[in-house]
Amino acid sequence: MARTFWLLIGLSAVALAAAGAVLPLLPTVPFLLVAVFAFARSSERLHTWLVSHPRFGLTLDNWHRHGRIDRRAKKTAVVAIALTFTISCLFGLAGWILAIQFVVLAAVVGFILSRPDGTESPELAEPTATEPGCTSTDTGVSDS
Repeated sequence: MARTFWLLIGLSAVALAAAGAVLPLLPTVPFLLVAVFAFARSSERLHTWLVSHPRFGLTLDNWHRHGRIDRRAKKTAVVAIALTFTISCLFGLAGWILAIQFVVLAAVVGFILSRPDGTESPELAEPTATEPGCTSTDTGVSDS
């Protein structure tokens, strides 16, 4: 029953991500992150397909391993967020709704901009023995 639940969540997330690929204000990668999470709990085949996807695999891996968002994605997200708020203003939404929206969107922009930049190729993503403080048991994952 749980596998079916996670499979449905993953498939729904992929469908929303596909819509986001063609609709300007609907994001793609956050839905793919949900799909990866769900497929890891429901379908090894779909999980492998998504993390090895030629277009999205590297982006998903960089987020998973390092919390990285590449600069182009950051710029696109910030522009989409600014457009969303501008459209809300143009529609004349109530001031309290705009205030709440501004606070939430500002927090989202702050989070996006606080993430490390860039994408790394998979072979460069693993720590090497020559890096300071790096040991063979260093997984890059914090216990806290």
